[in-house]
Amino acid sequence: MKTRPAILLAALALLVTGAIAAELKITLPAETTVLRPGKGAELAQANCLICHSPDYIQTQPPMPRKFWEAEVKKMREKYGAPTPEETVPTLVEYLAATYGIPDAKKP
Repeated sequence: MKTRPAILLAALALLVTGAIAAELKITLPAETTVLRPGKGAELAQANCLICHSPDYIQTQPPMPRKFWEAEVKKMREKYGAPTPEETVPTLVEYLAATYGIPDAKKP
């Protein structure tokens, strides 16, 4: 009895699919970074860290308030962060005061 190439290919495909579909377990390292203390840190903890680590915030270069306003807006509007509108000013204040640079003073 001759085996058809299509049957062999189908059997091979099933074997490969089974190997690919095997369970893969990934263990991430423990989080060691924390947000800097400050007024509003709890708000940032509750709203920012549900999607990313504190490292994401801390590795940003120091930026002015307008940058942090735009970041919070982007996270809410583009990425769907569930940050309530009424908490945005406090969150921006925390990020700007803790991770930002002072806005230039106008003469």
